[in-house]
Amino acid sequence: MAAEYGGTVEQVHRAFTDEEYWLVRLGDSGADHATLDEMAPAPDGGIRIKTTQTLRASRLPAVVTQFHRGDLSFVREELWTPIVDGRATAVVTGKIPGAPANLTGDAVLTPVPSGAGSRMALTATVEVRVPLVGGKIENFIGGQLVDLLIAEQRFTTVWITENS
Repeated sequence: MAAEYGGTVEQVHRAFTDEEYWLVRLGDSGADHATLDEMAPAPDGGIRIKTTQTLRASRLPAVVTQFHRGDLSFVREELWTPIVDGRATAVVTGKIPGAPANLTGDAVLTPVPSGAGSRMALTATVEVRVPLVGGKIENFIGGQLVDLLIAEQRFTTVWITENS
């Protein structure tokens, strides 16, 4: 998956290190409840961010409620490197506590060739270890990830415009 931002690599990375950015972004995420659990800047300019987003059970599709009772929380962690040679990378992980599901991925934030903005490429693997329906759930989560990436790109571009 990939998304292009209206801001430079430096502007996007700076947003990722801003607590207010995360609080507003999570509040705008569409989740029923969202928290910024950890924000740990590294001395070298990198940062670790951990969030939890929860959807109420009534909003979940039947294929998900077959394997998970109650509200569904998704814990996501992003570990971003500092900007080196005009680019930053991240390791992204996600899990659903109490469910046999996880996400692992790598993100790369680079300038776009035209120089007007940046591009984040995300390669992610979703694994749901549930017999028979695991693939359906993985497809559902994959579709949600695409929607989430688009929404986060839009939010970040607006944030940079309004806060630069």
